[in-house]
Amino acid sequence: MKSMTGFGKSQLVKDGYHLEIELKSVNNRFLDCQFRMPREFQQFEHRLKNIVNKKIQRGRVECSIYFINQREDQKKVQIQWGLLDDIISQLWQAKETRYKEVAFDPEQILSAIATREDFFEVIENREMTEDLINYLEESFEEAVTQLDASRQKEGEEIRQVLVDYFHDFSRQVSSVSKLTPEIEEDHRLRLENKLMTEVGREYDEQRLLTEITLLIDRGDIHEELDRLNIHQQKVAELLEKATPIGRELDFLLQEMNREVNTIGSKSTNMSIKNAVVQMKTILEKIREQIQNVE
Repeated sequence: MKSMTGFGKSQLVKDGYHLEIELKSVNNRFLDCQFRMPREFQQFEHRLKNIVNKKIQRGRVECSIYFINQREDQKKVQIQWGLLDDIISQLWQAKETRYKEVAFDPEQILSAIATREDFFEVIENREMTEDLINYLEESFEEAVTQLDASRQKEGEEIRQVLVDYFHDFSRQVSSVSKLTPEIEEDHRLRLENKLMTEVGREYDEQRLLTEITLLIDRGDIHEELDRLNIHQQKVAELLEKATPIGRELDFLLQEMNREVNTIGSKSTNMSIKNAVVQMKTILEKIREQIQNVE
């Protein structure tokens, strides 16, 4: 059992490359990976998502990748050769034509303008080498492993909380089960007293038994209690599974809440009414917890 909340981090400094990766995950209905990373890494987003998919099935995962290239070849000069060629051609042509009769030195002019940023620029080398690609995937996989371990650790903590809540819930169900004979007897006495008040002691015994049976059937909660016990058994099995159980737990919780509501609507006994309130309170606490279960 895993939580959908976790954190993972990795750092790699090798061959002049500095990579730092941080992963944060929160609850989400499906798996949703969001990336913040340098432009040159964006072409590998699908490969990085596949690494996440191997360990994580649900949750919003925010992936932040920081990269510094400290290699000697991290920058290179890009010269605007076409522009320089055009200027040189025009300068030497001007010396032979426009300024043929005056002192004109094209080389001096070239020396003055060649250092201008219009003719060259220093750019970062964003080439993705095979080594860098491997380092990126290895470092990202390490961060995902840490994220998964973090989610597993928190999942175990949630599991223990859920176990305690379901134990409390089971005690309430048991207390209601023990009250059912008392409720049935109460129904019988109430109906019998009502009939005696209205018709006296002279009444059709068979009719009385039929009416009592109908009343007991309308207030019978054995079926709901049986289904609650079945759901609790299924929950206990789910809590021991290593695979994602969040959706199934959420479905079972809805079914359990439905059975509790039915018990409440069928019962007039105050002890059962109080137990129903307690069960609904516990189920709400459980619901809050399982929103974060993968």
